[in-house]
Amino acid sequence: MTTINLRPNATPLICILGATATGKTRLGVSLARTFGGEIISADSRQVYRGLDIGSGKDLKEYAEIPYHLIDIAEPGYEFNLFEFVEAFNAAFEDISARNKVPFLVGGTGMYLDAVLNHYKLTRSNSAFLQQHLNIDLEKADDESLRTLLQEMNPKLHNSTDLEDRHRLIKALEIAVSQNTDAEQLQVPQMNTLTIGIHLPREEIRKRITTRLRDRLEQGMIEEVETLHASGVAWEQLEFYGLEYRFVAQYLQGQLNKNDMFQKLNSAIHQFAKQQEKWFRNIQKKGRDIVWIEHGADLETKAAEVVGEHLGL
Repeated sequence: MTTINLRPNATPLICILGATATGKTRLGVSLARTFGGEIISADSRQVYRGLDIGSGKDLKEYAEIPYHLIDIAEPGYEFNLFEFVEAFNAAFEDISARNKVPFLVGGTGMYLDAVLNHYKLTRSNSAFLQQHLNIDLEKADDESLRTLLQEMNPKLHNSTDLEDRHRLIKALEIAVSQNTDAEQLQVPQMNTLTIGIHLPREEIRKRITTRLRDRLEQGMIEEVETLHASGVAWEQLEFYGLEYRFVAQYLQGQLNKNDMFQKLNSAIHQFAKQQEKWFRNIQKKGRDIVWIEHGADLETKAAEVVGEHLGL
């Protein structure tokens, strides 16, 4: 691994983002190896122990490169955005203090947006939400909560936050935390470079389908069975994303195996589109993203961009 002498007071952060199945981890590891860096994961499911195949951890791919924010929470616990930012800040400061380059790598839009656009967050929970909005969450109907969320966040672009009650409440907690004067947590100022991996939509679709077949062959169904047998409720597995949601439905007899595959495959395609909306939203807020076409020279082009950013 190369040791880089960073410019004083530069405090760099290199962010690698892209839709699911575009090869973010591979590129992040390659760049970290070249520039003496460490990986900070921006994946909302890889924080959980035991969610390995379905979340695509691919830990062997990291080899000797240190990584952070993976396997830091127990399944069954609901890790939130505040905790992610808190953990990111600690990892960023630790890596920078050792004169290493932090690489933020992942595709969870809210996590990336929070870091790149310096969210101010208050540790939020249901009690805090009820007190601030003066409502009883147990009695409030979904339509009332949707109206509140849209009033607080009129630019809301993630429609899933309006359809699922659990996500609706979580989105309200975030919106409230960003609109209060309480003590807040904030991402530090950084000299950030954001690189996006671009692939044609049809190529992403092919990769998603191939990867899903591979994960099923590698034991994704058995992984979900093990998680449920260890005490993780079916309802909780739904919270952990598409793979765990549809496999859980299959294991409960709500879907046959073919329908599970087809519905899950289609849902992941839709998720990739939602990720691209997140990235566009990040750009609309003023964060530049250097998009690089995926190809044989992807790593070379990305290394040139990173090297220039670091003044090497």
